[in-house]
Amino acid sequence: MTMDEMKFHLIGYFKLSGDATTAEDDIANLIVKANEGTLTKGAPSGKGAKVINWNLDKNTIKVEIQSDRYVRVHDALLRLRKALTTLLGEHHIGIRGIGIEKFTIQMPSEEPLKKSIPFVKDMRYENGEILLTLDVDEQQIKNRVPDRIVSLIEEKVESRKYGKKEHWGLLWQSEERIHKSKEDPTKELMKRKWVKHGAGRGQWIFGPQMTRVFRAFGEIIDEEIIRPLGYHEMIFPKMVTWDVWKRSGHAKGIYPEIYYVCPPKTRDPEYWEEVIDYYKVTQEVPLDIIKEKIDKPIGGMCYAQCPSFWVFLQGETLPDDIFPICVYDRSGPSHRYESGGIHGIERVDEFHRIELVWVGKQEQVVEHSKKLQERYQHLFDEILDIQYRKAWVTPWFMAQEGLTGLADAKEVGTIDYEAYMPYKNDWLEFQNLSVNGNKYPDGFNVKLQSGEELWSGCSGIGLERWGAAFLAQKGLDVEGWPTKFRKKVGELPEVFKFL
Repeated sequence: MTMDEMKFHLIGYFKLSGDATTAEDDIANLIVKANEGTLTKGAPSGKGAKVINWNLDKNTIKVEIQSDRYVRVHDALLRLRKALTTLLGEHHIGIRGIGIEKFTIQMPSEEPLKKSIPFVKDMRYENGEILLTLDVDEQQIKNRVPDRIVSLIEEKVESRKYGKKEHWGLLWQSEERIHKSKEDPTKELMKRKWVKHGAGRGQWIFGPQMTRVFRAFGEIIDEEIIRPLGYHEMIFPKMVTWDVWKRSGHAKGIYPEIYYVCPPKTRDPEYWEEVIDYYKVTQEVPLDIIKEKIDKPIGGMCYAQCPSFWVFLQGETLPDDIFPICVYDRSGPSHRYESGGIHGIERVDEFHRIELVWVGKQEQVVEHSKKLQERYQHLFDEILDIQYRKAWVTPWFMAQEGLTGLADAKEVGTIDYEAYMPYKNDWLEFQNLSVNGNKYPDGFNVKLQSGEELWSGCSGIGLERWGAAFLAQKGLDVEGWPTKFRKKVGELPEVFKFL
């Protein structure tokens, strides 16, 4: 899609506080000057918006505007209003409001887009163009809804062109290892009763043995990453409000994958007596009644740990000499509705991570990413001894927010670590490391005292994924585990016996 080829057309009107017939000549002169200056300001020569038709009917000025993408018709309408307000003020006439009769956009596209878009009342595809008819009012124009509609459609068209493979590039691959297991690790864990399904979807209860393995991972991370790289522990909230996700960018598309949080409309016991009584009589929880007694979602369960951290820095200006700052959170589970299907302990709805976050100037954040990569390589090669590979991934949010150039330079973007899974002859992403650029500092309005740009990175260490990757290659026989890791695990506890 070529932005330069976009066309906008709008028919609208200004509702006046009085009869402006005596000001008609002045209005005509203003529109001529606007076409030559106000409506082309900021656009290349020969580009911008133009009023192609207008008329005055006592207390209504009707205008027809066409434009390219440089000064879009809705922006031209607001510019024109400002100029008219000054002119009509001299005649003691005000502008009471703006009305939109017709608003159309032509967007070049190689293929149609069959989607329902907010505020679009008609969408057609003709002769290599998507033709939109918008249903917007003055407030939506002021809130830049038309621009966001255009961006949304561009995003949807581009996302159909490129799948994950186009955003995935192999960086490095370890040597092949001798795999001591070709079994699905979750099935083996269940046979030994090291794990059992929890009551919830995609939820597991980890017995003493598997919990000890997780704790060994944690101790290694403490020794190899957290202490050497100077991380400090924090506790991030695990219930995340909409405001956080709006600022972090997740609100653009998180909805199919979050667990929503809805508070009760009131704590008044009498209000809930119907529910309580129903359960006492039927021994069934009356979900339909409860649904009517809870309020709208205020947010959701933790989906990604780091966004809620940024509220701690939100709106602050910080001195340069405290950076880089490295913090981490391991205080509780995250929840994600795995719409693609759950499988074993590696694809779950409830999972446990150690989230690393580092903040600083651009060069500090990029340098820390390199140090962290070195630490991971040592850990995966020398301690866990697993077969894995590293891939460069360009997340969609970077393309959406104009960061693709930096991503190509391999500064802003994500490295995925993928472990070979012998039982299915495939790879599992078990670790990631992201440099997010200025995304979070900008979103949460965090500034450096010097005025330089603030950057950040994050890396989520998922215990379930680590466990699945390690056990898929090494099996459950502790004697066959790498010596360094076996020593760290120690004796696995035998607590439960089942008859």
